[in-house]
Amino acid sequence: MRIVLQRVTSASVTVAGEVTGSIGTGYLVLLGVGQGDTEEDCRRLADKVMNLRIFSDENDKINLSLADVDGSLLVVSQFTLYADCRKGNRPNFIQAGKPDEAERLYNYFTDYCRSKGKHVETGIFGADMKVSLVNDGPFTVVLE
Repeated sequence: MRIVLQRVTSASVTVAGEVTGSIGTGYLVLLGVGQGDTEEDCRRLADKVMNLRIFSDENDKINLSLADVDGSLLVVSQFTLYADCRKGNRPNFIQAGKPDEAERLYNYFTDYCRSKGKHVETGIFGADMKVSLVNDGPFTVVLE
C-alpha cells in the first residue's frame, strides 16, 4: 500500500462535473493498493496518517496531529502510485492490486478512519477524477 499525503488548507474531488468530496484543513490522501496488501496494512497506514504530527503549533514547530487541528481527510484512490517506469516509456501497473480487491481495501481504509472518529470525504473508486487542492507548506510525504 502506498500513500502520497499532502497537508492542505482545502481540497476537493470532482467526477463528471460534480463535487464528490471536499474538505478544509486536513490531508489529501492519494491511496494506492498493491498486490498482496491486507486489512492490517490499511489499519497500520491509517493509524500513521491519523497520528502523524505535521501541523504547526503556536511556536511554528511541526508538532500537531490531525486531531489537534480538527482536520479532515479526503481519500482518493490512485492505482498509478504503482506505476513501474523502469523499462521503456510506457508505465506498467503489474504491481497494482486487482480492481475488486483494491476497491475493497480502499473502502476498508476509509471506513476504518471513520470508525476512529475522523471526518472522511472520498472520490469515486475507478472514476476519472479531477482533484483540486491548496497544499499547505507545501508539505507532502510518502508512506508505504
